[in-house]
Amino acid sequence: MHWTRPFDSIGSGVLSAFGALGVFFGFAAESVRSLADVGTWGPLLVLHMRRIGVDSIPIALFLSTFTGIVLALQASYTFTGAIPLYFVGTLVGKTMILELGPVLTGLALSGRVGANIAAELGTMRVSEQIDALETMAYNPVAYLVVPRILAAILMFPIIVAFGNTLGITAGWITSINVLDMSTEQFVHGLQLFYKPFDITYSMIKATSFGFVIALIGCFQGFHTQGGAEGVGVATTRAVVISGMLILVLDAFWAFTLLQ
Repeated sequence: MHWTRPFDSIGSGVLSAFGALGVFFGFAAESVRSLADVGTWGPLLVLHMRRIGVDSIPIALFLSTFTGIVLALQASYTFTGAIPLYFVGTLVGKTMILELGPVLTGLALSGRVGANIAAELGTMRVSEQIDALETMAYNPVAYLVVPRILAAILMFPIIVAFGNTLGITAGWITSINVLDMSTEQFVHGLQLFYKPFDITYSMIKATSFGFVIALIGCFQGFHTQGGAEGVGVATTRAVVISGMLILVLDAFWAFTLLQ
């Protein structure tokens, strides 16, 4: 009957969503099982650490530098006449370490790393290179997926640590040269509400973001269909889904670790 068509569409959408989730979790489980095949992914780990981590550092440093500058200027504008100026150091340090450092870096690298992984594996899928690996008795997940995910997990905290440091340094330089603050004032504000757990929290976020970006990129690339157009679709999905999950994880970690 005609009145049931909307419900049919909703039911089909729900079933498709659960089916896609099943495929995704199956892929994630296969990636975990493939960790045992160290002989396959081990020799490739350093290569992917360089490609995913070292090659991404310039982007993260550029982003963090201007984030630190903007934070210092906006904090000065907000605090003028109401709050002591040394709180600029507090805002720059807390915001860079707890929020903007890991989140902005994650969002930026979801475009560089996630898109690159999805495009690379997607091209291999549509050109049947992944099928060729299976024919030669290689484990394609251990060969293509595991080293990329491990490299992202290992390198993202390092990238974020560099970014946090440079962002705070940029805020300090801006404060002493533009805002007429002294180094002592900025450092006093930086230390005022600092807790050692701040660094741990930032690294937890960075690690989870790296894992999500690499896993989503690999999943989308591995399940690419439709030739060159399919590669483009997979790349776009990898960036969009990674960005959404980064924001979800950001809220999750804030709710669970900062309460």
